[in-house]
Amino acid sequence: MRVCVIGTGYVGLVTGACLAEIGHDVIGVDKDPHKIALLQQGQIPIYEPGLEELVGLHGLTGHLQFTTDLPQAVRHSEIVFITVGTPALPSGEPDLSAVEAVARSIGQALNGYKVIVNKSTVPVGSGDWVAMLVRDGMGAVQLTTAGGGLSAGEAPFDVVSNPEFLREGSAIHDTFFPDRIVIGSQSPRAVELMLRLYEPIITRRIPGRVPADGRQIPFVVTDLTSAELIKYAANAFLAAKISFANEIANLCERVGADMTRVALGMGLDARIGTQFLNAGLGWGGSCFPKDVSALVHIAKEYGYDAQLLRAVQETNVRQRHFALAKLQRQLKVLKGKTVTLLGLAFKPHTDDLRDAPAMTLAMQLLRLGCKVRAYDPVAADAAKAQLPALLTFPCPYQAATGADAVVLATEWPEFAALDLPRLRGLVRTPFLLDGRNALLPEAAVAAGFTYSGIGR
Repeated sequence: MRVCVIGTGYVGLVTGACLAEIGHDVIGVDKDPHKIALLQQGQIPIYEPGLEELVGLHGLTGHLQFTTDLPQAVRHSEIVFITVGTPALPSGEPDLSAVEAVARSIGQALNGYKVIVNKSTVPVGSGDWVAMLVRDGMGAVQLTTAGGGLSAGEAPFDVVSNPEFLREGSAIHDTFFPDRIVIGSQSPRAVELMLRLYEPIITRRIPGRVPADGRQIPFVVTDLTSAELIKYAANAFLAAKISFANEIANLCERVGADMTRVALGMGLDARIGTQFLNAGLGWGGSCFPKDVSALVHIAKEYGYDAQLLRAVQETNVRQRHFALAKLQRQLKVLKGKTVTLLGLAFKPHTDDLRDAPAMTLAMQLLRLGCKVRAYDPVAADAAKAQLPALLTFPCPYQAATGADAVVLATEWPEFAALDLPRLRGLVRTPFLLDGRNALLPEAAVAAGFTYSGIGR
């Protein structure tokens, strides 16, 4: 099928590359000519395992092309994805200005029936809103061409909601082997085209990825509004689960329990599950903060006070302050002290620093007069660009040299294999704050550290 993906950010680039991998002809569109030039050379602006290889491969096969020419890409395609950013405004509601501009431009470019897919995370009701904007774009063309374009009354398109559920660091796997594919539409024609688009994924027949095993991926078809709410509700629930785990962890510290054991005992209940029960410095990234805020704002618009969701947010903010409080209790006055952060990205296997707990802690420490040294396998340069006072190093041992405290802030797998006796020999004061409970306390104590975890 011929597919256009408007927006070459994280979601758009992963979506386009993966659709090219399963045999579709994809054109990625972006208004930034510099980014398009890099993508045409096979270079990607983000870090995601396996993505650069896919983009490079299908650039060579011709299945994946990039352009700044939105009208031409739309006219060439049967299915048009909108994957532009919807960042949170200070009020908590998402900024939909990019979605609005793209929807109008699609309307102006229509030359026949298209399925227009909202892949960006957008508020409830956005499907109907986008359809209105597309019709407005069509009407504008009709006026300027004196009736020579498509009639807005014909509406030769359907708008579909197809929320993404990608985890940064495993986005390619999540695209090819999703838990479900959700389609919001009441148009049989649009649903049939989306079914054709995703057929290799639904039937698990992706060449070179996995043998056909007969098990199909659930293909959930619902109305537009329900599909839009599914995305927000899923992310808000996961954020709530993490905040709940952190609440219990804080209680564990006060009564002398071990949160890692509590989480295990809870998670073995099939109704609860083990995922997202890891206590730590809190959640961050681009999705959870934005989506929980948006859901709170949506509820407010409809006259409902989402108290539980607001508590989820407040717990997450408070959790970051607890890490600073632990450092203050141990080191007393922080001014003039040196603190090393191991990990800066909001989670492992990504360079995404958006709302990263480590970056929040770094800013707090710098403001209090600390020297902050840090190591992250992929996010160090971007962190340094955001915080010039941050000192970054090419390995964890160099970063820890002379430190008064070491904070494990992101659970990169390599940190589980740290040579703790070597690390102990490099620090000035042997305080180790394991902000992700990624280390064995016994091993840290045996190496000579004063160990502090989260809820341990």
